[in-house]
Formats: sequence, structure tokens, C-alpha cells
Amino acid sequence: MTLEIDGSYGEGGGQILRTSLALAAVLQQPVKIRNIRAGRKKPGLRPQHLAGVRAMESITSACTQGAELGSTQLYFAPRQIRYGKHTVNIGTAGSTSLVLQAMLPVLLLAGGASQLTITGGTHVPWSPCFHYLNEVFVPALREMGCTVSLKIERWGWYPRGGGIIVATITPAAGFSSVEWLQREKLKEIHLLSAISNLPVSIAERQRDRVLKRLSGKGYSIAKAALVEAPSQGTGTLLFIKARFENTVAGFASLGKKGKPAEKVADEASSAFLQFAASDASVDNHLADQLVTYMALAKGRSSFIVERITKHLLTNIWVIEQFLPVRFEIDKARRKVSVEGTGFWPEETSDTPEEIVSIFLPPSPRYRQEPDR
Repeated sequence: MTLEIDGSYGEGGGQILRTSLALAAVLQQPVKIRNIRAGRKKPGLRPQHLAGVRAMESITSACTQGAELGSTQLYFAPRQIRYGKHTVNIGTAGSTSLVLQAMLPVLLLAGGASQLTITGGTHVPWSPCFHYLNEVFVPALREMGCTVSLKIERWGWYPRGGGIIVATITPAAGFSSVEWLQREKLKEIHLLSAISNLPVSIAERQRDRVLKRLSGKGYSIAKAALVEAPSQGTGTLLFIKARFENTVAGFASLGKKGKPAEKVADEASSAFLQFAASDASVDNHLADQLVTYMALAKGRSSFIVERITKHLLTNIWVIEQFLPVRFEIDKARRKVSVEGTGFWPEETSDTPEEIVSIFLPPSPRYRQEPDR
């Protein structure tokens, strides 16, 4: 029986599509998604979403209908998971992180190891950047029994794109539950200030501004790195990683034309200071990404987040349409809990195969818009 998902629910963004594709593939559940991205200014499938659909179609031998630019409906019926080497070219500055987000749970539960090479935007608006995934999300997955390694071969900024990331995925024996109800002592803070094809003085100004703001609040920085990153385009990043005894949090800000280096630094600094002033155990980006794994894990998982966002609640709603779980949301404490299903495929017909899923660059009217 085909499950129907209303893409206009809640936030009405691309996360509904990504979570639906991931869970449909894991559960081998046909799904029809309507009103795709109805909550966005330009609804329907944008280039990064279509690239993600094509990639998921390839790794699951799926039957699809409606997989075209601008489509507001999609039928997706997965048949067989194919682990191995996969290449995805988004063709724009669409987020490599968001494409990986849909593919990762599927390949973690496949019958063998996989390697994903994804070309697109590695540091672009409206999505977690590569360094957030590598420094925050991957360590959290490790606590849940997952082995994923990431590397960046070339940085991709908006609007040029062209960045390349490689993910190596070892299949997991199911997911372990986690309980992060208390944030323990702050151990160290690292910051990364990066530029591509711009004066290094911009990166220095970003770094110096963060050092001044955080030291003024009593924080010391264990490591402050300056990076001139290889890229086809231009861009700047300020990334702060806060490592606590039991968790890691990350805060990023991107530059753009006309945006002073000091403002880039202030955005990331303010996000860190706001988090540090709360009792949250995970930051908002991590909360959004963890809930799918928590629902599939064996046992009860919990965390306290900085804010219960509409984005998080929408993602939880999608998960509850696919799985027999009910999340407990304590809005006063900002606590999220769920008793996971302990999912593990009983039988696998997975096959190793090298898949190349390439989506060529569309017309300029699509290329110049960040996707989310």
C-alpha cells in the first residue's frame, strides 16, 4: 500500500521530501508526496531536490513518477538497495549536505560498504555546511553506532558550486539509542576562518573578531585556524566548534558580497553564546538530523534542544507517518524523547554496484537560487 505524505504540512519545505525518501527506502515503502515544498516562494522540486531524488532512485532501483523540475508531486517506490560506489552531481550550488542527508540512513542499513562522491555546494545558505557535518553530525552518529568518514576535495560556494565531498559509509548493526539530557562541562572551542579566492585579510578579520568577542565573555580558544580553501568560486566561512564532555555543537556563518567580515564573525559568535547560555545538550541543526535515527534506534533516546522549531516538529510528523513511534515533546523543557523501533532489515537483497547519478546544470534561472 502506498503511503501519502502532504508536503504542505508544517513548515512545508524540502525536509519533508528528504525524510520521506530516506524512510521509504529504508522500509521499502512506496510513497506519494504531494504539495512538495508548498511553503516555499517557488514550490516544487528544485535542482538539488531532483538530484537527490535521482540519486535515491539509483541506489534503491526505485520506480518514480513526477521526478522533474518544478514538480509538486512525486511517486517513489524503492525495490532494492545497491551499496557500493555512487556519484551524484547536483549541477548547481545545491547543498551536498542535504543530498547526503537523504542517502545516509539507507546506506548505513545496507548490506555492504559504500562510497558517495557528491558535487555541488559544500558551504551554501539554508543548509549545514561540510564542516558542521564532519565536526558535529558524524561524531553524534558515532555515538549511535554508525561509522561514517567525510572528506572535502574542493569547496563549493553559492552561486558557483563545484564543491566535492566524499563520504565513506560502513554498514551499521542497527542504531543505538542516545540520552543527552544534560550538557556537561565545556572542554574546548575551535574556530575555523576560511576564504576562497579572496584576500586572506578577510579571514583574519573574521578570526580576530571572534577572538575578541569570546575572550570578552571569558572563553578561551584552543585552536584558531586560517584556511585558504581550494574552490572554483569565492566565499568566506566562520565556523565555531564547541566540544563538551558528552556532546559537540557547531555554529557557522557565511559571507557574501557587501557583508563585512565582522558581521560574519558576529553571527557565528552570537549563535554560540546563545547556545552556551542555555541548558541545551544539542544545537538546533543536530536535533533536526538526529530524530530519524532515534526513531529507528533500539531503545529510548532523548535530548534537550535550544528551541523546539517548526522545522523540527515537521520532521517528527513525517517520521510518525512512516513508523509506529510517538515522540514526546516537552516544550517547557525543550525536551524531545522517543522509544525507537530497533529497526533492522530482516532479509536483504542488496547488491553491490557502481552507480553514477548525474544531473546536468539546468538553465541559469535555476542556477542562481539557493535551494532549501
